[in-house]
Amino acid sequence: MKSRTLILNSLVSLAGASPLQPRQLLDFALLDAAPEPSVHTISIGEQPHTVQYDLPAATQAAVADPLPVEAVTKRDLAARTDDSCTSLPAGAGPIPSPDTADSFLAYSVFSNAAKNAPVPTGYFQTFENLQASNSAYGYSGYSTLESYDTQECARRCNNVDSCLGFNIYFERDPSIVPAASCPDPLSTTEIKCVYWGGYIAADNANNYGQWREQFHVVIAGSNGYMKNGPATIPGFSGEALGNAAINAPLNCLGQDTYMGAKIFTTSFFDVGLCAAACTSQNEYNLAHPPSTGSPKLCNFFVTYLSEVNGSPEGQYCSMYTQYWDSSYATNDGQWRGTDHYTNNYVFSYKSTSFVDNTICPGTNATVTKRLLY
Repeated sequence: MKSRTLILNSLVSLAGASPLQPRQLLDFALLDAAPEPSVHTISIGEQPHTVQYDLPAATQAAVADPLPVEAVTKRDLAARTDDSCTSLPAGAGPIPSPDTADSFLAYSVFSNAAKNAPVPTGYFQTFENLQASNSAYGYSGYSTLESYDTQECARRCNNVDSCLGFNIYFERDPSIVPAASCPDPLSTTEIKCVYWGGYIAADNANNYGQWREQFHVVIAGSNGYMKNGPATIPGFSGEALGNAAINAPLNCLGQDTYMGAKIFTTSFFDVGLCAAACTSQNEYNLAHPPSTGSPKLCNFFVTYLSEVNGSPEGQYCSMYTQYWDSSYATNDGQWRGTDHYTNNYVFSYKSTSFVDNTICPGTNATVTKRLLY
């Protein structure tokens, strides 16, 4: 469990901080102090559902300074009754013959369905035809399908507020609840459409199934898809940066435009949380100006999912006083000893009211940075 003792210093005090790129590297103290992110793996017997996130509470936490230190509580599992050998819902997928886990994994119908599935409009594919499902950030529920239909799964994802991507796959499940008196029942094949509010990739497709008594649950034909492009945020203009965050130099006046960072771990990936933090920071800084000069104001932010060794750390949010274009997106991760920290699903947003009035030495005119919007 991470430490809960760190108190963030006010970002308004960062005006005199050390310059250049090192400050923009991951703040490990910030990561260590944040509540553990919720990482979900669908359990056998979990029924189709969608997950409702308390977005107002997450937004309130995002604008809080310092960050809240409460630990994320895990949901309690309901007590189970004795349902040994009782029937389970039948899936719509085909059942290979012979009815074994090895036959299921080798069944070409599953692999062909995955390989030939169309990429839905508005999405890009992150992996294809794996024999594992995702354990990732921002779990948002799942439903079962009548056929291996990526278009239908995308349509359902689009109707879930927190869904940014989906994992579709075939799963070999027992037809009845395995027990000592029925340890290896006949199988049924579920076709699952799982909604995610975080980044899904081959790296976090690490759920290979499980054993229930002598019945082997396995997965085949697993594909992953994420939504294209940045979300629309009022007052900001966004740009997708792939897997590299901004690494800004000092500006032409020798000023450090980086203000600081926050991390969010109790919701799904929502760029609106970083936008709210940016706006709230400006309100705070204007209400508490420094004794000399003007307060720093957030005009640009970069937000992404931070991962360590393929496991999510949370949604990182870096704030800047001015816009930096995608040519400065060179921070694709770093090492901490033997741990590899990487960035996924990186987006930058510039305030639509921002005008760069920086006048560089030796010039008589204001330098306006090139915009990509």
